[in-house]
Amino acid sequence: MGQVKLTDLENTVVRVIGFAESMLGAEIQDHVRMESEGATDALNPLISAGVVESVPPYAEQVQLAEIPVTASELKSSHELKRALIRS
Repeated sequence: MGQVKLTDLENTVVRVIGFAESMLGAEIQDHVRMESEGATDALNPLISAGVVESVPPYAEQVQLAEIPVTASELKSSHELKRALIRS
């Protein structure tokens, strides 16, 4: 993984998900206080960049209607963890 650059919203979502377990989209929305559209805007670039993955069923993008019930988790990466510590 190259240098990780996250927007403020993406950084917040990554911190909310954490490194321990997966989190449902509805939980992410509650913690970050965003609507489903904001969640897709934050999660899909993170999925595309390989930072976050949806938990079964795996998807390359999460659709708006699926956000509340789709679990996401961070991919384990030492570089990502170091990037988050620096930000």
